[in-house]
Amino acid sequence: MEKTITLNNGVKMPRVGFGVFQVDNNVCEKAVSEAISTGYRLIDTASSYKNEEAVGAAIRASGVPREELFITSKAFVQEMGYEKTKAAFESSLRKLGLDYLDLYLIHMPLGDYYGSWRALEELYKEGRIRAIGVSNFLPDRIIDLCFNAEIIPAVNQIELHPFYQREAELDILKEYGIIPQAWAPFAEGMNGMFTNPTLTEIAAAHGKSTAQIILRWNLQRGVCVIPKSVHQNRMVENAAVWDFELTEDELAKIAALDLARPQMLDPLKPSEVRRVYDYLNNPVLTSL
Repeated sequence: MEKTITLNNGVKMPRVGFGVFQVDNNVCEKAVSEAISTGYRLIDTASSYKNEEAVGAAIRASGVPREELFITSKAFVQEMGYEKTKAAFESSLRKLGLDYLDLYLIHMPLGDYYGSWRALEELYKEGRIRAIGVSNFLPDRIIDLCFNAEIIPAVNQIELHPFYQREAELDILKEYGIIPQAWAPFAEGMNGMFTNPTLTEIAAAHGKSTAQIILRWNLQRGVCVIPKSVHQNRMVENAAVWDFELTEDELAKIAALDLARPQMLDPLKPSEVRRVYDYLNNPVLTSL
């Protein structure tokens, strides 16, 4: 398996990246610096994470040529709409200290995201973004956007882990040539994921950690991953997923773990939508 995947516009993206969701600004620069020194080349952030400045500082300090890095950011709900997203993009670039982004996403399908998509299409045509995509879009929203957009999204970043496998949705993304990318691929350890008997048994058979099994499982499904850790030993572990392969029997055992429901974020629940908008008025709440 190649370590990069080719997006629908020909751009190559690392299959394994480093996420900074819920990484506080005061530790983010160190974490990203260690991730880059470990070998990660895809760094995923967002305006709502409030750590773009720290990510940018780590990039500048790394000494790695800009063209060797793949940097992603996202526009959040209050930044939806054509003009607002244009301004949000400029703000993210300024905070990151970059001239362009490799991937820019609409964070959630809320607000005037069609106006935002027109802004992303223009920025892409101007060469200021190498690829554009979405996050947390369910199949109906993806299909509707594809029918009304000039440019099909390159990526849909969604919750994907052994307890929420979304096979039917992956088929739809494949139909439209959209790459799935898993945020929170470990579901933050919910439901005892790291001690699950099926996963630990498979891990023992390969001499790997449960985390490595989970990442490799997603990779073998064609899903890219952006695990997060502030511990360098785990960064190293999460990147070491290329020297083994899960068998068909092991894949079937993992498939049986599917709970078929979100564990982290359910955009169909009114309470979750309210939580998103509550966050805008009270950013002390958990970041999204």
